[in-house]
Amino acid sequence: MIRKLFNKIFKPKLAKTEHEAALRAKPENAKSQQNTRPILGTKKSTKLKGSNTDGATIIALKKHQIDRKLLSNAAIKTIEGLQKAGFEAYIVGGAVRDLLLKRVPKDFDVATDATPEEVNRVFRRSRIIGRRFRLVHVLFGDETIEVSTFRGHHEAKGDAHTNESGRIIRDNVFGSLEEDATRRDFTANALYYDPTSEEVLDFHQGFADIQAGILRMIGKPETRYAEDPVRMLRVVRLSAKLGLQIDPATMAPIAKMADLLEDVPPSRLFDEMLKLFLSGHAIESVAALRKQHLHHGLLPMLDVVLEQPMGERFVMLALQNTDNRILSGKSANPSFLFATLLWHEVLATWEVYKNDGNPPIPALHMAMSEVLASQAEKLAIHNRYTATMKEIWGMQPRFEQRSGKRPFGLLTHPRYRAGYDFLLLRCESGELPAELGTWWTSFAEADNETRQAMLEADTAPKKRRKRNRKKPSGNAPSES
Repeated sequence: MIRKLFNKIFKPKLAKTEHEAALRAKPENAKSQQNTRPILGTKKSTKLKGSNTDGATIIALKKHQIDRKLLSNAAIKTIEGLQKAGFEAYIVGGAVRDLLLKRVPKDFDVATDATPEEVNRVFRRSRIIGRRFRLVHVLFGDETIEVSTFRGHHEAKGDAHTNESGRIIRDNVFGSLEEDATRRDFTANALYYDPTSEEVLDFHQGFADIQAGILRMIGKPETRYAEDPVRMLRVVRLSAKLGLQIDPATMAPIAKMADLLEDVPPSRLFDEMLKLFLSGHAIESVAALRKQHLHHGLLPMLDVVLEQPMGERFVMLALQNTDNRILSGKSANPSFLFATLLWHEVLATWEVYKNDGNPPIPALHMAMSEVLASQAEKLAIHNRYTATMKEIWGMQPRFEQRSGKRPFGLLTHPRYRAGYDFLLLRCESGELPAELGTWWTSFAEADNETRQAMLEADTAPKKRRKRNRKKPSGNAPSES
């Protein structure tokens, strides 16, 4: 009895102790094999066409003098991750160009011989995007690095397609480093920087062109513009932004090939125009657009607006205001910018509807809808912008009402500041009396008592309030 009780109390503990001792006696490598999860193999599975740097000029650090402090940590980690996995990887394109110009790049792109699927396997926080060009977005905190596979020629066998005009519709043909350099648009963008070796690979004398201040197309310009007509806008934007002179051979075909822009999807055209107007050099860009006759049709009748003295002054003031904000490090609202570009078209259409006998406010809303619909056929402004544009436009008649409770209500509008800035531009351009803008500035800064004293007499006819007629009660005596 005593022995059974002893075994019941102490034997489980002894068994547990013996089990732990047995585990400790196992080899350490056996334990690690049991608990370690499978590791993604870093050996490269495929090689596309092989690296070929024989045609490249290798520019050493002593000559290019790129400051590593300007590099993104996320870009360096992306390069290191791909190289450790056995792939080639370089910082490429506009980032290298800006580094050579001693500018801080806005973003960093990476080119590699790894396929999108291979890049996706190397980085846990990454995703494959795009149909026309398949890319990988690698995420590091709030920063996103765009990784592309070396491109081959679009006429080679693979997932590629062009339309009748020669514009590339799909282009997922992979190739070598040298082929990828040839596929780039400008020599200044066909430079590859390896932060590990601190060398720049140059296949098309892009380094010399940057030093000479020249923007030159790779290959035959007519062919490259036919492949992607947006390049005609891009060359104008980069020339204005970087202060580079467009090579005469690159510039010559633009005027006669401008009609190809009509074949570009509206969404792509909008994205490129947004980059152009928010580059910090919109004034120079618009001047270059007009010189190359590229402004016709980009925004409905923008060319007509720019030929009207008041319309041109208003647009130029808006663009100058946007440039100043961007160059001083402030943000710029695309909704505000496009609202200014299309305002005089809205004004003209508004007058037509009012002359047809429509009340002013409904006429304004009809004008806004018509103008936005007409431009949507060519330039697909996103809905998140058009909603704000309508609010800015819709507030303008309310700024001319300075009596009663109307001004107080306008101050609480969520878009008041944008509408107020828009009003000041109208006053500065001469469209409205300067006194109106001054009044609203003082009204917004005044205390409540002063605001009451600033109000104008309310001469608007008061609306008659409808009196509610009493319904006869159910107990009322009926007439006999």
